[in-house]
Amino acid sequence: MQGIGEHMPEALSVIAGPSLADEPGQGAQTIGGYLREVVARYGPREAVVLRKGAHRLSWSYDELLARSLEVARALVACGLGKGERVGILMTNRPEFLSGLFGIALAGGVPAALSTFSTQPELDHLLRASEVSILLFEQQVLKKDFAAMLAELEPGITEGLPGRLTSARYPYLRRLVALGGAPGEVEPLDAFSGGVVENWDAFLGHGVGIDDALVLARADAVHPAETGGLFFSSGTTSLPKGIVHSQRAFAIQWWRWPRLFAMTGPVRSWTGNGFFWSGNVSMVVGTAFSTGGAVILQRTFEADEALMLAEQERVTFLNGRPHQWARLAASPLWAEADLSSLRYITRGEMIWQHPTVDTDWDVPMSFGCTETMTICTSFVADDAEGRVEGAFGSPLPGNVLKIVEPISGRLVPVGQVGEMCIKGPTLMSGYLGKAPEECLDAEGFFCTGDGGRVDAAGRFFWEGRLTDMIKTGGANVSPLEVDDVIARIPGVKRTQTVGVPDDLLGEMVVACIVPLDGAQVLETEVISRCKAEIASFKVPRRVLFFSDEDYAITGSEKVKSSQVRELAVRRLQGDTAEAFCSPLQGPA
Repeated sequence: MQGIGEHMPEALSVIAGPSLADEPGQGAQTIGGYLREVVARYGPREAVVLRKGAHRLSWSYDELLARSLEVARALVACGLGKGERVGILMTNRPEFLSGLFGIALAGGVPAALSTFSTQPELDHLLRASEVSILLFEQQVLKKDFAAMLAELEPGITEGLPGRLTSARYPYLRRLVALGGAPGEVEPLDAFSGGVVENWDAFLGHGVGIDDALVLARADAVHPAETGGLFFSSGTTSLPKGIVHSQRAFAIQWWRWPRLFAMTGPVRSWTGNGFFWSGNVSMVVGTAFSTGGAVILQRTFEADEALMLAEQERVTFLNGRPHQWARLAASPLWAEADLSSLRYITRGEMIWQHPTVDTDWDVPMSFGCTETMTICTSFVADDAEGRVEGAFGSPLPGNVLKIVEPISGRLVPVGQVGEMCIKGPTLMSGYLGKAPEECLDAEGFFCTGDGGRVDAAGRFFWEGRLTDMIKTGGANVSPLEVDDVIARIPGVKRTQTVGVPDDLLGEMVVACIVPLDGAQVLETEVISRCKAEIASFKVPRRVLFFSDEDYAITGSEKVKSSQVRELAVRRLQGDTAEAFCSPLQGPA
């Protein structure tokens, strides 16, 4: 018992979530097991839709399983061993999903590769992932991946299909190319000649393989074994390979409907690549765990996205504010029927459409690729539990701590430090890195994000420790500023940085790319920020750029150091230009 007058020990910042075993809605904990369970529940219902103009391709849950087994049989026939990695380099098309599940059913590990990759980036991904088979789309927009591969490894133009021998990629032995997706005006012919084989020829290898063999393989996979591989965006260095377990996929897929308070079958649209863990997690989970459907758009285009939302009666839009700005700028916006929409992530712009009527609001959550998306969250229909500025509490199975970044010591409750996390959806590690290089001595991943917890166990995110702007002695999170600016009509992209300043230490500067043809005024940006955030966080300068002013990476992010350098040069150079949008003239 604490004696009278004795000093009470200060509570430290370590919070455990509920037990994973007690989380409602959880099912099979492997990728293949998840698919088989949702197919058993919803078999004949529509699961996947790809629509292009008048052409509409639809798979039921039963058909998705059949197509996935077809891929799995081909992989088994081609000699895929347990745990071997298979690359998927595709846009959002049905074959991505049948490939993902088929690889898992065969006992392999899907490695999602970005279709935004340049030739050097593709080279890095293939070397780092060490895939033995690559399933790739021959051409994506203006990128010819078959030509890229031929330049990287000239040997693919010679020899027999499926028999690649490459010193550059010593594990890669088979290349499988897809041509145009159904409904394209002029479908592309899959790459022919040399070691590359087309999709149909690849599937043909599995004709003599029994489904029972594939399902026996799937049954032999354990939830803790490797389930998939993603790559970071690479905004600070070459993309890191992030390895996830089988259960990391399944746990998140099962829990999305609960966290989002979704009722009934959800029709989930996406125009963002499945090579991002957050997208494949959220879109697949919200659709398949509710018996709904994934509505695919191969690459994002605003007019087509609006038509898909209307024609397919989409209920869930998963995107980003700059995409919503492009929807609002579309000539189809005013007449679009969006009355089916119920759930929209960060969708303030969409809610302003006259046909949208929903009181749903995305629950504040925190996560990253290393945690297979979210690791803390509120629940959408639990209004009483929400607190302004908080990002929820640790999800079931997770433990969160806040430490001093250098010493690693726990800080008291309420004090800001580095957020660290561990739990069942945490990555197994980075490719090529020892455990101690990825996690601390207690198994926590130290995120590099600043934050604090309150006495109720809620997490408050304070921004990236490396990107925090120190202005006049106060810390400013760039993303907090960007969240306000991204909701201004006409803003396509925004990135706030700190620029060295003799008086303030760092000055808050907003760097904006407007939509084509849009007029964004500096005064409007400043006014909106003043209305929503504290005065010391409001940008002192607003700079306007075009996409051509700096290189955009595959994730549409740019290194903050690059943007900072551009801002410094602009401010030191043409001062008048610093305050002009492309359509504006000097202020």
